[in-house]
Amino acid sequence: MTEQDAPLHPLMRQPGADNARVMNEELFFDLVYVFLVTQISHGLLHHLTPTGGVQTLILWFAAWLGWQYTGWVTNWFDPRVPALRGVLFVTMALALVCGAAAPEAFGPRGLAFALCYAGMQVGRSAFIVCSLPASHPLAPNYRRILGWGIVAACFWVAGGLASPQARIPLWAVGVACEYVSPMFGFWLPGLGRSHTSDWTISGSHIVERCQLFVIVALGETIMASGLSLAESARWSVIELGGFAASFLCTLAMWWLYFQTSSEEAEHAISASPDPGRMGAYFHYLHVVLIGGIIVTAVAMDLLLENPLEEARGAPALVMALGPVLYLLASAAYRWVATRRVMAGQVAGAGLLLAAGLAGQALPMWVLAWCETVLFVIISLFCSGRMPRGGACMGKRA
Repeated sequence: MTEQDAPLHPLMRQPGADNARVMNEELFFDLVYVFLVTQISHGLLHHLTPTGGVQTLILWFAAWLGWQYTGWVTNWFDPRVPALRGVLFVTMALALVCGAAAPEAFGPRGLAFALCYAGMQVGRSAFIVCSLPASHPLAPNYRRILGWGIVAACFWVAGGLASPQARIPLWAVGVACEYVSPMFGFWLPGLGRSHTSDWTISGSHIVERCQLFVIVALGETIMASGLSLAESARWSVIELGGFAASFLCTLAMWWLYFQTSSEEAEHAISASPDPGRMGAYFHYLHVVLIGGIIVTAVAMDLLLENPLEEARGAPALVMALGPVLYLLASAAYRWVATRRVMAGQVAGAGLLLAAGLAGQALPMWVLAWCETVLFVIISLFCSGRMPRGGACMGKRA
C-alpha cells in the first residue's frame, strides 16, 4: 500500500489546494533562520581562513538540514494541529540556541550546539514515529529517518565533547549521515530502504518553502549592506558606490531566481513519476544556491568595511565565489525544473571566477563593481523568461 492509498491520519494535511499552502506556523518558524543565517555569515566574515571556511560549511549544512527535514514534515503533516505546532515551536527554540552558539560552536559552546541540534533532529522524527500507527506507509520511512538521526546525533555529541581539532571530522560525518542517507533511501539493516516513488508530496508547497528561504537569505545581504553603511563614519562617493554595487548584486540574485517560473518548478515535481525524488533534488540544490547568497553577504560586508583596500587573497576569492556558486546552482535548478541547459550561466560563472582571480590588485570597490556589472548582465540575459532557444537557454536535454 502506498501513501496515497492510506486512510488519512489526523496529523496529516487534508486533501485540497488550500491545505497544501504554506501555513503561518511555517512562516513563523522561518524567523529563526533570519538569525541563524546572520550568525553563520558573520562567523565566516571573522574567520576567513581555510579552516574557518570548513567550519562555516559544516554549520551551514547543519542549519539547512534542520530546516529541510522540518520542511518535509510540514509538507506531509498539518502544522495547524496543536501537537505538531508544539513540535515546531520546540524546534524553533532549539534552532535559536544553535544560532546563539554558532559563533563559538568550534570553541566552548560546541556541546551546547551539538545537543540542541541533535535534540531537534531526533526529537522531530521521534514524534512522528510515535504518532503514526505502525501500518501507516510513512511510518517505516520515519523509523529509518529516526535511525539515521540517532547515528548522526552520536557524531554530533561526540564532536561536542571532543577537542576543537577533532570536532571538524566528527561533525562532518554527522552532516554526511543526514545529507547522504536520503540518496540511498535511508537504508538500515533490518529496516530496509525507502522509495521516493512512494512519497506523495505537494510540489507547490516544496517550491514555495524554498522561495521563502531564498528571501530570508537575500534579506541577509540587504541587512549586511544597510548595517555596514549605517556604521560607516563618512558617506563618501566610494562608500555610497560600494553600497550601490551591493544592492545591485542582491537585485540581480532576486531577478535570476524568481524569473524561473514557480509554475514550471511545481509542474516538474507534480508531473514527475517520482515526485519525492524531484523534491529531494530541489532541496539538494538549494543548499548550494543559498550558500552562495551567504558568501555574497560576507563579500558585501568586506567591501563596505574596506572599500579602498586591495582585494587580495580571501576577500577577492569570497567576492567571486558567492556569485559563482549561486550561478551554478541556479543553472542546475533550472535544468531540473525545465530540462533546459543554461549554458550562459555556466559560462558566466567561469567569467566571474576569472575576473576575481585577475582583479586581486584592484581596490575592493573597483573589483566589486566589475563583478556586479558582469553578474547583472548575466542575470538579465540568462533569466528564465527568455524565449525558448535563446542563447542562454541552450538546448533541451
